[in-house]
Amino acid sequence: MSSDFFIVAIDGGAAAGKSSTARALAERFNLMHADTGSYFRAVTAEMLRLGVPPGDSPAIRSALGALTLGTRITGRSAEMEIGGRVAGREIRSAEVNSAVSHFAAIPELRAALLAYERGQEAVARARGFRGLVMDGRDIGSVIFPNADFRFFLHADPAERTRRRAKEGQNDAVAERDRIDSSRSTAPLSCPDGAISIDSTHLTLDQVIDRMAESISARDASA
Repeated sequence: MSSDFFIVAIDGGAAAGKSSTARALAERFNLMHADTGSYFRAVTAEMLRLGVPPGDSPAIRSALGALTLGTRITGRSAEMEIGGRVAGREIRSAEVNSAVSHFAAIPELRAALLAYERGQEAVARARGFRGLVMDGRDIGSVIFPNADFRFFLHADPAERTRRRAKEGQNDAVAERDRIDSSRSTAPLSCPDGAISIDSTHLTLDQVIDRMAESISARDASA
C-alpha cells in the first residue's frame, strides 16, 4: 500500500458481519477500527441507566448535553468513553438490543454523535494509523460519503439470526432492519456507488478477502 491515509466505510444490517470484517481489515492494513454500532449501544445503555426513555425528547436532549465523550484506543479499536468510562458487556444486553434501534432513530441523538464519529479520522491520523475503517448503518451515505472505499454487507435475516444465536444473543434482526431502514434520519441503505456483498453463503475470510482485494487493486492502479 502507498503511504496516503485512506478511509474504509462498511455499512449493513445487524449480524451482516460488519465489525468482524472491519477488525480483520484493520489488522491487515494497519487501520484504526471504529465500530459505530458500539457507540450507539453505549449511549443507549447510558440513557437506560439514567432512566431516559426513547420517546422523551426533552430528557434526551438534556442527557445528551451532559455527556462527555472521549476515545480510548485499545489495540486498533477506537472505543467510546462516556465520562471517562468505556462501557462493558452491558451494551450487548437484551435490554440494549431491544432499545438501540429506537434511540438510534432519534435525530437529536444522531446529530450529537455525528461530529464524534467524523472526529475519529483525526484520532486515527494523530495516532499514526495507516487509515480508518468504520462500520455502521450510515457511514458511506452520511458520515463519510467520500470515503475511499465503501462497502455494503447484507445477508438473509434467518442466517443473521442464526449468527446472533451462535454468539449467545437473541437479536430481532428483521425488526431492527425495519426500524433502521424506515427512520427519517440517515436510514439504513446501500449508498450509491458502494460495493454490495451478500455474505449469506460466504465465510468471514471470503468476505474479508473480497474487500481486501478491492483495496489493494485500487491502490496498485493509483
